[in-house]
Amino acid sequence: MDAEFTRLETQLEQLISMYAALRGENRELRTHKSRLEAENRLLMSKVDLAAEKLEAVLARLPQ
Repeated sequence: MDAEFTRLETQLEQLISMYAALRGENRELRTHKSRLEAENRLLMSKVDLAAEKLEAVLARLPQ
């Protein structure tokens, strides 16, 4: 009986450890995702600005 409790205790400790590690990893991934989304928004705005400038240049070209 003691051996079974010891085994269950070990498994529970492993489960708690894995849970904590996964929570930390999840937090890091959410932070990374937020940074990438912000970077994506910035890049999209730069692409939009470049497209507007290109359209303005093309509009000034003679037909």
